[in-house]
Amino acid sequence: MPRSRRKHSRSRSRSRSYSRSRSRSTRSQSRHRDVKRRRHDSSDAYSKYSNERHQRSRLHERGTSAERRYKRSHHRRSPSSDHHREKRRHHHHHHNRHHSRHRRRQRRSYSSQSSRAPSVEDDGDGHLIYRQGDILQDRYNILATLGEGTFGKVVKVKDLTNDNIMALKIIKNVDKYREAAKLEINVLEKLAEKDPDSKHLCVKMLDWFDYHGHMCIAFEMLGLSVFDFLKDNNYQPYTLEQVRHISYQLCYSVKFLHDNRLTHTDLKPENILFVNSDYDVIYNSKRFDPFQKKEVKRIKNTDVRLIDFGSATFDHEHHSTIVSTRHYRAPEVILELGWAQPCDVWSIGCIMFELYLGITLFQTHDNREHLAMMERILGPIPYRMARKTKVKYFYHGKLDWDEKNSAGRYVRDNCKPLMRYINEEDEDHKQLFDLISRMLDYEPSSRITLAEALTHPFFDKIPLHQTLFSRERSHSISR
Repeated sequence: MPRSRRKHSRSRSRSRSYSRSRSRSTRSQSRHRDVKRRRHDSSDAYSKYSNERHQRSRLHERGTSAERRYKRSHHRRSPSSDHHREKRRHHHHHHNRHHSRHRRRQRRSYSSQSSRAPSVEDDGDGHLIYRQGDILQDRYNILATLGEGTFGKVVKVKDLTNDNIMALKIIKNVDKYREAAKLEINVLEKLAEKDPDSKHLCVKMLDWFDYHGHMCIAFEMLGLSVFDFLKDNNYQPYTLEQVRHISYQLCYSVKFLHDNRLTHTDLKPENILFVNSDYDVIYNSKRFDPFQKKEVKRIKNTDVRLIDFGSATFDHEHHSTIVSTRHYRAPEVILELGWAQPCDVWSIGCIMFELYLGITLFQTHDNREHLAMMERILGPIPYRMARKTKVKYFYHGKLDWDEKNSAGRYVRDNCKPLMRYINEEDEDHKQLFDLISRMLDYEPSSRITLAEALTHPFFDKIPLHQTLFSRERSHSISR
């Protein structure tokens, strides 16, 4: 107790002795309680720290290559590891050391073999943990990682039965992605029945299998996506002739889907791959910006393939309310008015603009702002659509949007009417933007179809050797 609050007693010495003893005992108990509290607090802090560490490790699962190697080396186990761990828990320490030495010898001798038993362990996000040299299904030797998405990862593999190099899409061990993969396989199988030689430029599926809960789909090996090439080229846009050929192929390929009552629903530059992304380096003589690089990459061959049919939907199937990646999403999807094949046409219009200028047409992540950008670039949203929608973005048939706040100023300063984006005032450039404007018609029913788009004057200058002919009659593949 504080000195000022102590009471002085005249009791006998035994009493004083008892009081001192009791005081010492109380102080001892108090110290003991403090120690226990500190230990408890320390334990809580450690528990919190451990939880935070676990969360950080999941958030940064991708990390650097060194971190990934570290994680793989510390978290990989064979299917029988649980059994060994249970045995180790009940054995003597000396016996454990003996087993540990034996396991190390096993690992050394096993690593010297030509192949290694692949892991069947997943990381916290459901990705299969693998490393270079793993062999799946006793057939596919993993050589490298090509890319990663929300669905899983794509790896470069060698088919040991014929030494072919292929791309293997390994889907996460998560129910919704597994089911989406099964739907994609179904679509790809039906496309292959209709077009066994891939004349309509859809990626060719070569094999599929279920690997311990991971749906795996093997594809022909292709080059970079048109987006990745653009990004690696410092977002220098494609030439008009390249835009023409890529857009022509895209319209032709997606028309094949539409003819067979299928909507892709996720068209974007990331899902259009060059067959071969080899390039030349050329001097950029038309630099509009003095900070642009003098040398740019020029793709040698603009042949492309359409990929990612995980969201493709037949007319008779359930249509999700929201589809498409944000920047390529049609107004009828945002307004929840229902969608069909015309939503793909809108996406193609956005893609063609991006190939031509190297920038995204609608750079936003908000629905209301997205609609405001549309109005700034394309004019007012039709009254019929504004009145019919149930979403709360309109007031008396007009978009509820404040042009004077920061978001309004951003849209006004960064968006302008579509035709003002044309770089050169010649007929070819005007034809391109005429076609884009027809693809970006608000009304799905009046939006240009892909059959009509392929006859647009913009495509008249496609060289004969790049012209695609479809002599076969279209038959439904949806049943």
